Amino acid sequence: MIKIAVSGKGGVGKTTISGILARLLARDGYDVLAIDADPSMNLASSIGVRDPPKPLTELKDLIEARAGGGDGIFKLNPKVDDVTDRFGVVGPDGVRLLVMGTVERGGGGCMCPASSFLSALLRHVILKDSSAVILDMEAGIEHLGRGTTRGIDLMLIVVEPGLRSIQTARRIVELGSEIGITSFAAVINKAGDSGSTGEELSVLGIPLLGIIPFDPLLVEADLKGVSPIDLGGVGVEQVMVMKDRILGEYFARED
Repeated sequence: MIKIAVSGKGGVGKTTISGILARLLARDGYDVLAIDADPSMNLASSIGVRDPPKPLTELKDLIEARAGGGDGIFKLNPKVDDVTDRFGVVGPDGVRLLVMGTVERGGGGCMCPASSFLSALLRHVILKDSSAVILDMEAGIEHLGRGTTRGIDLMLIVVEPGLRSIQTARRIVELGSEIGITSFAAVINKAGDSGSTGEELSVLGIPLLGIIPFDPLLVEADLKGVSPIDLGGVGVEQVMVMKDRILGEYFARED
């Protein structure tokens, strides 16, 4: 099945593209599970879910029952196979949304029942769940260091014109490769003159799947808190083109 993680620098439009992509795949007949793994937790509005599910990290009793062991001990492989059905919410076009929530991390990261629970859940949906999974990842590269996207089929990197965005893309490829991810591709968002950005991606060896121009309708959707796909526009049209390329080049005959 299709397992795509959407990553990139903060503010590049990862969540917008994740939501549109999830809806488009569902319209193609896929059983789509969209996972909001970004602490900002805005994927619900991008999909068009009016009443998002409670973040999993707020389900303290469940986490303690599944992952806690008492006396500072926790289970590394807690039971998670029923979580998507019990705590996910079905939105427009049948997309099921799951919100991870945030884990308070100390200076060296967090090794705790909540972290163990979320890591086990991601492993389950990536390696065992039969759904088409769209992961809206947190900004930057820290999630790669924790290995939470190990096993995905495609890392889709959203970039915008600018050096920092390209630098983040380069680090995503480097760290992703270290944990075994083999397929990377990029989409340029908010593009004006995207020529130099495309050239930089080519130098890095990152295939370019699409170019999304600046679209006022995407901004309007964000301001209104509605799904961009429901307003339409050139941005949505270009994500549709990108989706078709993804299916044709990375998941041929998956449907």
